[in-house]
Amino acid sequence: MATAQPLLVFDGDCAFCTTWVRRGERMLGVFPHAEPWQWLDLDAHGLTRHDVTHFAWYLDGADRFRGHAAVAAVLKRQRGFGWRFLGNLITTPPFSWLAALAYRFVARFRHRLPGGTPACALPRPSA
Repeated sequence: MATAQPLLVFDGDCAFCTTWVRRGERMLGVFPHAEPWQWLDLDAHGLTRHDVTHFAWYLDGADRFRGHAAVAAVLKRQRGFGWRFLGNLITTPPFSWLAALAYRFVARFRHRLPGGTPACALPRPSA
């Protein structure tokens, strides 16, 4: 589903995630509208609960990016060359491989990182 304006979907129950979204809003000149997935109609955005509990999402029209690519999409839309360069670097192999691993690591252990809480933990896999 296409969105009218760019939308960053994140986990609003996660203090670590919320802190970094708010920092991004303050630090970056161009920032998409950001909404916790808990406030959204996921079906209307073509997302599942699994999608949003494991990744942040950047939705802009037909463009859909998750995880490290969502972070890169936000950075690529900045006015400053340095931010845009970093966004492009994050999606260029072999840096993209490292960025994907780093994102997975942070997502998995976000409840143990500064600002994180037990609510930040990813759901346990079903048996």
